[in-house]
Amino acid sequence: MTASHASQEFLPFVRPDIDAAAIAEVGKVLASGWITSGPKMQAFEAALSALFDGRPVRTFANGSATMEIALRIADIGPGDEVITTPITWVATANVVLTVGARPVFVDIDPRTRNLDLAALEAAITPRTRAIMPVYLSGLPVDMDRLYAIAKRHNLRVIEDAAQAIDSRWRGRRIGAFGDLVSFSFQANKNITTIEGGCLVMNSPEEAQRAERLRLQGVIRTGMDGMDVEEPGGKFNLTDVNAVVGLQQLQKLDAITARRALLADTYFQCFRAMSGFEALGVELPLALDPDAATTNWHMFQVVLPTDRMAGGPAAARRQFMEAMRERGIGTGVHYPPVHLFTHYRSLGWREGMLPHAERIGQGIVTLPLFPAMQPADVERVCEIFTETCKRLSH
Repeated sequence: MTASHASQEFLPFVRPDIDAAAIAEVGKVLASGWITSGPKMQAFEAALSALFDGRPVRTFANGSATMEIALRIADIGPGDEVITTPITWVATANVVLTVGARPVFVDIDPRTRNLDLAALEAAITPRTRAIMPVYLSGLPVDMDRLYAIAKRHNLRVIEDAAQAIDSRWRGRRIGAFGDLVSFSFQANKNITTIEGGCLVMNSPEEAQRAERLRLQGVIRTGMDGMDVEEPGGKFNLTDVNAVVGLQQLQKLDAITARRALLADTYFQCFRAMSGFEALGVELPLALDPDAATTNWHMFQVVLPTDRMAGGPAAARRQFMEAMRERGIGTGVHYPPVHLFTHYRSLGWREGMLPHAERIGQGIVTLPLFPAMQPADVERVCEIFTETCKRLSH
């Protein structure tokens, strides 16, 4: 470790930013006596609706509940199939199982690391009812092509946009158009409510059903009337969470701009590193500003694990341990879902989705959060390159 690095504090791959103003607003909510779902939740939903061009929005306790409710609004259940990607947080597939349907994994495009739309149509069967794309690191798929396929086959689209708040397609914000669009506000997201999420819908009727389903399916009438036509869950967002979200939403433009600056610094630094290109590390896709614009939720690289000590099975673990010893935190987002034990029991095996398996074995998330400075990025790039060189054959 060099002297310049020895004194520097550990740099995690993400760090939430809850400022003094948000903490003060939380205090006011706690003092008000109304700490569960109430006026702050309603204000947060109104602000989100404005962000998404006036579409109906309802908030939830987490971004998994939003997807489960979206599936239920689309009336997807036993016997149905939902096509999705294996490179995602496992909740994407788990919620499909929760409603009794079957997730069908399609391989990814190795350039975007998102669902390969070229392979999508071949996976459609008479049982397919929906497509659930995931926008990894905030990068949208080709939205024009996605919705053309859905229209051709009369399928619902449930967008897992958990990481994509303020990402855009052809200048339009994700969530401002489309079908059912789910966002997460979990602690590591670009804006957070600590835990939480929201679902953007198409009509007041869908929004009313979402309201019922997030609170046990209860329908209230008058002072004492109560009924349940279909069971729901306990998924409501509290005012404590909502007021944090309101404060974060005010900073969204600045957060997105800062992340873009840091991502650009990563590209510049890596390309300037001596010997970096020869390592065979795969950087994120260079974007077409006229089409997909990401919010840079994460900066992810794919390690050349076949060239590294320990081989594909152990290379990433050794690399991450070495980075941690040098004061740099990293993450894995994500191992391929289809190779988890439960999904193997449903018939998925190695070799079925080769791009996802290779990238899932080597993908690494590097530090990126607004409080970072360009010097922090330079430090990561330097240590990353040194570590890769040391562990390469």
